[in-house]
Order: sequence, then C-alpha cells, then structure tokens
Amino acid sequence: MIATAPEPIAYLPIKKPEIGYNGYQPLNPHSEYLKKGDRPHGARPIDCDIIIDHDVEIVVRDGSKLYCDVYRPANPKGPVPAILSYSPLPVTPWECGVTHEDISGLEKFEGVDPARWCARDFAVVSVDARGSGHSDGYACLMGQQEAEDGYDSVEAIAKLPWCNGKVGLAGNSHLAIIQWFIAAQQPPSLAAIAPWEGLGDLYREQFVRGGIFNPSNFLLIKDMTYRGPNGIEDIPEMYRRTDNGVINDYWMDKRPDMKAVKVPVYVTASEHSTLHTMGGVRAKIELPNQEDVWFRSSSWQEWHDLWAIHETNEELMDFFDYFLKGKENGWRNTPKVRLSLLRFGKNEPLDGIEAPDYPLPDTDYKTWYMGPDSKLFATNQDNQSVVTYNSEDDSSVASFRLTFDKRTILAGLPRAILYLACDDYEDMCVSVQLNKLDTEGNRMVHLTIPFARTPVTDPNDAPQSGVVRHDGPVGLLRASHRHIDHSRSIHPQYPFHPHDRYEPIPKGDIVKLEVGIWAMGILYEAGESIEVVVSGNNPNSPELRQTGAMSFASGTNKGTHKLHIGGDTPSCVILPFVNLGV
Repeated sequence: MIATAPEPIAYLPIKKPEIGYNGYQPLNPHSEYLKKGDRPHGARPIDCDIIIDHDVEIVVRDGSKLYCDVYRPANPKGPVPAILSYSPLPVTPWECGVTHEDISGLEKFEGVDPARWCARDFAVVSVDARGSGHSDGYACLMGQQEAEDGYDSVEAIAKLPWCNGKVGLAGNSHLAIIQWFIAAQQPPSLAAIAPWEGLGDLYREQFVRGGIFNPSNFLLIKDMTYRGPNGIEDIPEMYRRTDNGVINDYWMDKRPDMKAVKVPVYVTASEHSTLHTMGGVRAKIELPNQEDVWFRSSSWQEWHDLWAIHETNEELMDFFDYFLKGKENGWRNTPKVRLSLLRFGKNEPLDGIEAPDYPLPDTDYKTWYMGPDSKLFATNQDNQSVVTYNSEDDSSVASFRLTFDKRTILAGLPRAILYLACDDYEDMCVSVQLNKLDTEGNRMVHLTIPFARTPVTDPNDAPQSGVVRHDGPVGLLRASHRHIDHSRSIHPQYPFHPHDRYEPIPKGDIVKLEVGIWAMGILYEAGESIEVVVSGNNPNSPELRQTGAMSFASGTNKGTHKLHIGGDTPSCVILPFVNLGV
C-alpha cells in the first residue's frame, strides 16, 4: 500500500531524462571497472580501483522499482558499509566555490564523492528517488512516502552481498533533509546519519516561512535538475489549496519528528544559509540521544564544506568509521559542539570554536529598544512615537543601530518584538534583518566561500545570490499567523507559530508580533555596529526576486506599515551576547 499524505496531491510535469544531461545514461544494468588514477569525467582522479554497479534495482513495499548506482572498492578486505545518497537529483550541475580538482564527477549532486570514499573502504550508493531518473512513480518532496521508500532502500542495500549490514546517510540539502525523515522511521540497518545543512520543516523553514508563501528555489531546481517519467509535487498549487496559508495535513507531513531519530548524528549547520540553519539548530535541541549527537557550525557554503575542504571529509569518514565499522579511532573525543563566528568583509571567519552546548547556556540575552534617531537603547523610551515604511517598496525600511565600544560576540537565537499597525489592510508581512556595519557605517557582506576562490576583489561586488553572500540573519512573520504555541517552542527566544489559524487585524489596530530571527554567530570589533532593519521586503534569495520567481507578501502587504516604538509599545530586539574567549 502506498503511504501518502491525507491531502490529495497535485503534480507538475517534469522533463524526461536526456542522455548526457546532468550525467544521465539509458537504463543498462551492468558493472564497470575504474582504475586508480582514472579521470572518468576529466576531473579529480579517483583514489583506488572502483567497481560501479549501474542501475541496481530496489523494490519498495508498494512494488515500485527504484534504481541506484553502487560505487564500491574493487579490492576490499571484507564486506564494507554503505553510505547512501538518497534524492531525486542527478550528478553535480553546480559547483559554487568548488573546482574540478576537488571532485571526480562520480558524486550525486550534494552527495559524498565515491572517488574519496571507496579508498576508505566505504561503498557509496546513489539512489534515484521515486519518480526520478528511471525510478517508478511521481517524485515526492520529503514526507511519509519518501521516508518509507528510504527505509526500504536502506534495508535492501544492507542485504547486498558486499555490504557489512550497516548503512549510513550523508549529504547536503535534499540529501540531508531526507535523512531526518528516513531516520525517524528507524530502519534496523541504519547505523548513523550525517545531515550537513538540512532544513527540518518544509513549511516553516522554506516554502511558508513565517506564514508567508515563497516558492523558494523549487521552480528553478524543477526545471534545471529534476528529470523523471511523470511529474513532481506541485508546491505552489499545494499552497494555493490552503485557507489563507493555514497549515493542513499535506504540509504537516513535511515536518519530520526529530525526537524519533535514535541513531548517532553528526549535524552541520551554518548561520548564513537561507534554508537550512534552523533544521540543524532544532536537531541539536530536540534529538533524544544527545550523547550521540555532534554539532558543528560552518562558516562556508555547504558544497564547499562537503567537497573542497579535505579536513571535513576526513572527519566525516572518521565518524562513519566508528559507527559503521566499529573502528576505535578516538571519535568520541571529538568536541560535541563547535561554533563559527562570521566577521564579514575580507575578514576570515573563525571556525572550530568549542562550546559546552548550543545555544550556549550562559548566554546573556539583552533587550535593546527601538527609539528615536534610528537608534537602539538599553531602556525603553518614555515617549511613544511611530516610524513608518511603505510595505510595497523594497527600498522602504525602518532601521535602528547600535555601535559597540568593544569587541562583542552575538551567537545564538535573536528575537524581535514589534508593535505594528496598518490603516490600509487587515494583514501585514514583516521581515527583520540584522545587518553588520563597518566603522564607517557601511553595510558589510559575508562571502560563503573563501575570498581567494571568488572572482571579485570586494565582497560587496559578489552577485546578489543567497548561495554566495550573507547580509545578516532574518526573521519573517505574517501578522495574521502571529499565534504562538509556547509548549512547542524549541527555545524561549524562538517562538513556535503553529500556523493553525488565520487572524486578520482590524485596520489601524496595533498588534504585537514576536518574530524569531534565525540563529546568528557574528563577531563585532569596537566601532562596528548592528543594524536592525524592519520592512515589508524579504531579503532572502535575492536572485529569485530578480527573476520574478517570488513574491514576498503574496498580496498581503498593502500601503504603509506603522511601527510603534517607546512608551506602551516597547518594540525591541533581544540579542544573544556570549563570551567565547576569542
């Protein structure tokens, strides 16, 4: 029986696979032998002899056939564990900050590279998920169906004659997100997972963040990467079927149960991702077996971190050596929590900062109140006043600054409390962004790949893309979705909005909004400033705005927003001050 979300699902057609496009080849089950030093794709040479078993068939519980390619060492000393790369994505179409000397071309997009991993006695299995490549069915985007397919794939791979019976999951983005879903099903042969940059809720963290619909990168990826026999879930249509964005069974199926994940986890997150930050943070807080959880924050974009940094690859192999092979390699001495601090501009970030937990238990949460002259104050101002911005103009904002007189670190979860009104409409979509300013008051940018690997001479010249540049953490909220369920909040600083009701606001009424801002880790030098920017504009994914692929407010921003500050309307931001000894 096929497991589906209770809501009827709409599908969009996708292109059929084309020979040569993104590495696609016709269905042809056979084995291929590659020798050490070969460059099968004119890129990085492989590190050992490899056998590739092409188009291996996996039959899942409803009888559908999925196909995978198995890359395994040609001369192992015995059975080897498998690292499963599970997604509907093909081989690498994009290589941001990655050169052809970093990867071999054998890797599935956002998956580990067999050229390296087979040399460490791992097999790498690249599964084409349901509805992709030659695999049967319609393509899913996470949820119960893909979770069950993943479970069945893990168990089928564990039974193959070359496998030692243990399977791990690894990869970025889709390959990371699906790990939460599969691991929550608890397949017996799954021994450990390593979700490196994987969001944890497709509604709250990608497509309907804060209650505001945004197609995100869905249409781009659908057109450029997804190929299969039929179609893929129609995300825009499935949002259109909601009642004013109120969450339904379809969208609830897109949130994995982190508390059901029992296997060891090595999670990597970053404070600069426009998609994945809070998935890693929620996992660190909610995973039940904290003695088997390792959390690392990275200052670099996920592809560069996975493919271009030799040390991170070696460490990930050590993790799987320990849990999939039983190798006593000192893995448990690895620090449980390591943080990164972004410095912005041409300043190198700081990585690998050990911490006792995350969020840091001794964090000093200080409240800074929005006040006159675009300043933040340590105390609420007695006189109430109003700052306005045009919610339909991306350049119209309300901003407030605080300049630090000494080196300062903000790391953890920020939160904003806003008192807003609109005379023109019964709803408001609001964003809060925390920018960093240099000593001259100019906005700074963090490049998510090392400056030396970029073609620009000034970080501010980097393309307007959320993949390569980070302007500061963002919080989003639709006022009609402001209700909070505190019992489900992962932290007092990050309110949980159930999005289970639509509560329009009478025109002109002042409404209190609590906006959880995504995690930050930023070091400020004396004389640098933080700028809190409130607007009706979503600063995330600027490259999609430029192509007209997204509309922030989905028609729910009209006219002037009035931000009330001071007096009985103490609009403020609560910031996480920490001392990390750097």
